[in-house]
Amino acid sequence: MKFQLISIFPEFFEVLKLSLLGKAVENGVLSWEATNLRDFTTDPHRSVDDTPYGGGAGMVMRADIWGKAIDAALEECENSAKVILAIPTPSGEPLTQAKVREIAASADNVIVACGRYEGIDSRVATHYRDAETYPHLEVFEFTLGDYVLNGGEIAAVALVEAVGRLLDGTVGNPNSLVEESFEGSGLLEYPAFTRPEIWRGLDVPEVLTGGNHKDIDHWRRARAIERTARIRPELLGNLNANNLTKRDREQLAGLGWVYLPSSEGFDAKQVTIRKPDRGEAMALSALGSETFQLACPSFVTREEIERFTAEEFDLEAVKARLEDPEHHRYLVAEIDGELVGYTYVIVGMDSAHAAEAGISSGDAYLSKCYVREAMHGTGLAGALLEAALAELDEAPVSLGTSIFNKRAQKFYKRRGFKKAGTRTFMVGGRENQDVVMRRVED
Repeated sequence: MKFQLISIFPEFFEVLKLSLLGKAVENGVLSWEATNLRDFTTDPHRSVDDTPYGGGAGMVMRADIWGKAIDAALEECENSAKVILAIPTPSGEPLTQAKVREIAASADNVIVACGRYEGIDSRVATHYRDAETYPHLEVFEFTLGDYVLNGGEIAAVALVEAVGRLLDGTVGNPNSLVEESFEGSGLLEYPAFTRPEIWRGLDVPEVLTGGNHKDIDHWRRARAIERTARIRPELLGNLNANNLTKRDREQLAGLGWVYLPSSEGFDAKQVTIRKPDRGEAMALSALGSETFQLACPSFVTREEIERFTAEEFDLEAVKARLEDPEHHRYLVAEIDGELVGYTYVIVGMDSAHAAEAGISSGDAYLSKCYVREAMHGTGLAGALLEAALAELDEAPVSLGTSIFNKRAQKFYKRRGFKKAGTRTFMVGGRENQDVVMRRVED
């Protein structure tokens, strides 16, 4: 690949002779040449700019001078070659890793027109974008970010390095490119550490020194997700959900994102996990009635479920619980203004009610952890549960789930719950056998 860099300061690009790019040039992976725009002027002062039509501050670089320079650069390109005319400008589209990959994979030549002052006459971009003389030419106006530089040279160097490092033979270990920010996973890169193990009172995370590569991979992945959510949350809206593990989905849901199947693949939705308002009793009642049946064994009839939910999720009963948040602790998940999941924990049960529930006296009782059926597999239930447990200050927690609901049992086991016994649980007058599970913090 060849880069042709046109500027009134061609000496600026000597920096490209350094480091990996310099070696890539020596090895024939890429080449570049810098051309002085003033070489295409004819006046004694070698002027490349003039006052703007319509008035205004500053000077504009002339289209006729730039046209000569770009035409000369194009003459050096083969007729069949794919050529990019890149024009750095604050009004261009952001330079992204996706675009860099596209250029590295498809372009043979990249001409970079480095403007100065108030920029290049807009007709230059229009002419080369529309000109039929150059069927393989693409005009790419780009910016490095939402700020203004004195000229396009820094942006040109950034483009050469970003594209050049993706060419085969530039980077010694190609695998090092895979885990970088914006590559592969679409996440920012995880934090990196090296010797010394302790520096100014700061330790290298213990997991990285333990030698368990599976744990290290999990830690790095979690930190990448966490860092992306904190620094560049907008990137999470474009993740490829097919690449997300169950662990990823639960962490992302806890950070406010779920990914729902759609006709176009997946639809990223922002979710809020919070305490409900007292005025949401009706919505909680309806959500409880809707989701409870999803965990019932198939032999429980609809009539039995309806009798149970009519009592358990009675509107006045839910209102009363919301009036006592110290002992009746709800968390809800909301998407687009609608409740889609919830947890309900009872704290401070007396010994009689604990015995009735089949749990140890003094334990917090996780009575409900449900999400709508459309939310199954999104990680939202796990995120809700972790949020509910975090509010219990590491207190022992017990729950009951049907002996037939192996999926729920596996779900709770992954979070440290262990079988502690069994109980009989009545649903609309029918006896059901439950597994009692308990979690105690070490």
